[in-house]
Amino acid sequence: ERWLAAGGEPEHRRPPARSVLMDPFQEYLEGRWQEGQRNGLHLWSEIKRRGFAGSKATVYRWTAARQQCSSTAPPNARWRPPSRRNCAWLLSEDPTLLDEQTEQFLGNLYDCAPELLKAGDLARRFAALIRGDDDAGLEQWIDDATDSELASLAAGIGRDIAAVRAAITQPWSTSPVEGQINRLKTIKRQMYGRSGYPLLRNRLLAAA
Repeated sequence: ERWLAAGGEPEHRRPPARSVLMDPFQEYLEGRWQEGQRNGLHLWSEIKRRGFAGSKATVYRWTAARQQCSSTAPPNARWRPPSRRNCAWLLSEDPTLLDEQTEQFLGNLYDCAPELLKAGDLARRFAALIRGDDDAGLEQWIDDATDSELASLAAGIGRDIAAVRAAITQPWSTSPVEGQINRLKTIKRQMYGRSGYPLLRNRLLAAA
């Protein structure tokens, strides 16, 4: 019934990978690409001398994606609009990184639903807050988001604002804990649910 109401089956297309490490070098890489430099190893060497801390694979992925964007589609190719999940991702993406067709799509989308323009701006502001180390604009963001499509998110952040402030300002992360949980689940799945807690505990400790 949901598929019929939505006009078709859901699409499961993964958004293009994006590395935050590449952002400061996007303009330089684009310039070198326009000059004709298409070798990923050379590009990686150049930006590494400029302070890039990522791996060669990150640059290789960028060149592959850039090559795909440069390839011309057949004249009768029909551009597929993004799914709802990808639309949500595009709203938080830097507008300068979008291609022309996506910009036109978002422009038409904003004309039909102006509230999404505000939601996208709020999403980008919140992402910048989380990636930074200054929580000065957090309360203002909550006030601005209260009457928007992100009202429920703003209410949740307001209820647990101390934890959100700590996530922005403190260097600590729960990543090690999440890693241990993932390892525990992997070992548990290997047993196909046929063994109890004592064996799971012994296997987890033995693997440590």
